[in-house]
Amino acid sequence: MAKKTVIIGGVAGGATAAARLRRRDESMEIVIFERGEYISYANCGLPYYIGGAIKERDVLLLQTPQAMKEKFNIDVRISSEVIRIMPEKKLVEVKELQGGRTYQESYDTLVIAAGSSPIKPPIPGIDGANIHTLWTVPDTDMIKTLIQEKKPKRAAVIGGGFIGLEMAENLSAQGIHVSLIEMQDQVMAPLDREMAQLLHENMTMNHVDLILGDGVRSFEESEGSTTIQLGSGRSLSADLIILSIGVRPNSELAKEAGLLLNEKGGIKVDGELHTSDPDIYAVGDVIEVENFTLGTQTMVPLAGPANKQARICADNIAGDHKIYEGTQGTSVAQVFDLTAACTGVNEKTLKAMGKQKGADYHSIIINQKSHAAYYPGAVPLTLKLIFGKNGELFGAQAVGQEGADKRIDVIAAAMRLGADVSDLEKLELAYAPPYSSAKDPVNMLGFTAQNVLDGLVSFVGPDELDHLLAEPAGEDYMILDVTEDTERMVFQIPGSYHIPLGQLRGRLDELDQTKRIIVYCSVGVRSYNGARILMEKGFTNVQVLEGGTTFYKSMHDKGEWREEPAREQPPEEPEGREMKIVDCCGLQCPGPIMKVNEAIAQMEDGELLKVSATDLGFARDIAAWCERTQNTLVKTEKQGKENLVYIRKGGDCCCPAPQEQKGGDGKTMVVFSGDLDKALASFIIANGAAAMGRPVTMFFTFWGLNILRKREKQPVKKSFVEKMFGAMMPRGTEKLKLSKMNMGGMGTKMMRSVMKEKHVDSLETLMRQAMDNGVKLVACTMSMDVMGIREEELIDGVELAGVASYLGDAEKSDVNLFI
Repeated sequence: MAKKTVIIGGVAGGATAAARLRRRDESMEIVIFERGEYISYANCGLPYYIGGAIKERDVLLLQTPQAMKEKFNIDVRISSEVIRIMPEKKLVEVKELQGGRTYQESYDTLVIAAGSSPIKPPIPGIDGANIHTLWTVPDTDMIKTLIQEKKPKRAAVIGGGFIGLEMAENLSAQGIHVSLIEMQDQVMAPLDREMAQLLHENMTMNHVDLILGDGVRSFEESEGSTTIQLGSGRSLSADLIILSIGVRPNSELAKEAGLLLNEKGGIKVDGELHTSDPDIYAVGDVIEVENFTLGTQTMVPLAGPANKQARICADNIAGDHKIYEGTQGTSVAQVFDLTAACTGVNEKTLKAMGKQKGADYHSIIINQKSHAAYYPGAVPLTLKLIFGKNGELFGAQAVGQEGADKRIDVIAAAMRLGADVSDLEKLELAYAPPYSSAKDPVNMLGFTAQNVLDGLVSFVGPDELDHLLAEPAGEDYMILDVTEDTERMVFQIPGSYHIPLGQLRGRLDELDQTKRIIVYCSVGVRSYNGARILMEKGFTNVQVLEGGTTFYKSMHDKGEWREEPAREQPPEEPEGREMKIVDCCGLQCPGPIMKVNEAIAQMEDGELLKVSATDLGFARDIAAWCERTQNTLVKTEKQGKENLVYIRKGGDCCCPAPQEQKGGDGKTMVVFSGDLDKALASFIIANGAAAMGRPVTMFFTFWGLNILRKREKQPVKKSFVEKMFGAMMPRGTEKLKLSKMNMGGMGTKMMRSVMKEKHVDSLETLMRQAMDNGVKLVACTMSMDVMGIREEELIDGVELAGVASYLGDAEKSDVNLFI
């Protein structure tokens, strides 16, 4: 006789278990009881239907009772609530919600997939007409209709979890002003607070009134609107309120049936997903699971684990003995133009367990790009990795406009397979400029974490730095700024000492080796290089500010810099003038500031510049830059992933324009070419200018870097591609060729011979003369990274710096050449 399985709940876990069970056993009788009107619907897509991203309601309905019957021969009974389980009789009592009839249904095996329900705490006024939860299709229909018919202007979302964040975004998309109220000091609890702060900053940029650390005391309805009284004494009004405080497991039936529950009401199950009754299984939001990382018991209401549990449950009912091995809590959310994703445990969980950073675990934060920085559209990506003293992986978090999801997926897979930090270094991941970098952000996490374990770098977080700054009479330390002059003009940490990275080796005597030195730059790369210089030179207490000032400024963002004139339209140029436009999208700090600085220098007072950038800190930085340079920040706005900024050169239009500053008498040149004849011309001009007493800077970039390479091959570690690239490029001046008439090398030899006969100095001699005369040779660090050229391969006396250093010298020059 065929066996019979009854399933309570027909959404994620229930529908999946039923379909899988049918594929394993064609003869089994399968019955699903669902108290709602819909089964197997996409509850994760409900906010996006309300916001309009999903246009058609029907696409949310993945299966219907009729389709389940036709495709799988499963008896689905909607609007049917199981009101009692009788394990000793193997019966359930069912109530038909539409007619009120009750009856009993027998089972051989029972599956509880009853899910969870939104929490509604006993707050005065919480049952008001304007207050809703979003959990089911009818909830969605009610909210959608209310928005269409009543057109609310103000909405409040109570709770900053996944649904709360998604609803804040989607209500904003409908043109509704949104306030989000969260009792904790952060949104999205699975993230650590410093990572959540990136979401706070972005939500404020998208005009959400974000209220943290404050709870609701009462709701008071009046004249169609609701006043929300907060615990702090603040009050606000809303036409629509969405409750997203959390969920509780629907385990009342299990409790009444005598099944074992945990203190939170979750049904206890074993590895095969049996409850305390061997004939009753349970899956989904309603059960307690094992934390995959820690081995402790927890509750994780996520759709992914629910579906995997349902599949294992069905297989075990069919006769297998498969084990559900725990939940990692891998999750992702879209918050306006940012994506936030995480897996494993966060740092605050470890701290709550009494673990200490540095003693029991490590954590790092790095700033990367979503794909190759030189390919259009690259946007910032901030990642955090938490790992053990032996390199074991505890958890990871990522926040960015693109690429956060796939990086967390990679790390989640690595954790599931037992990988450690060293394995992240070894991962071979797909690379092409539109998709990633040759060293993927996941690899970079592995490299950085291994550096920590090997003692090559130590990090200081923003909170620890703030603690030091707040107690000036405490520990003896120095904060070292290795950014360029233009960057420091935009932002500097109070009390910091400034030595640009390219000058650090020559100014070590300005630093006290007995002090703790904390090095910082914009994102952390240059500060790491600076820290390594110091440590190699005998400094023993050196640390790096994690995430750089880009991350540090986000941690201190209060939103003040976003105040702007109330305008409906972007500003316009007066008739007869054309607005200048600069596209900085994809550039990482300080790239956008540098391009603005360059563009403004070529404009006349009163002209308007429109700048677009994807760097999240750009709009904040440009405000400081305008103030320092006496230019006018007219407007900032957000369009999709881009920050748009309008700058008018000079001060307020009503004030007299400041006098234009005159440049100096220096000479600067960008040496782009690696051809012999162009290199000769460059150094002849440089020596001539130096002989006249003029300061000269030569900025070598891309192919021009080959002029500075040593003749001998250097023992440096490179990737296979970098080795191939290096082998194809000339190494040193003797390998350079003419740009024309090279004739397989014969032309170059003839040129050198004629120069010798005419007593013209060779390129090698010209270079020595230039350096002796004080000509500054600067190698572009960005180009070195792209070309795969290491510092050890360059001749002695060359400075390493970025575009900002060159632009700083160019501002002091009256001649600038591109060769």
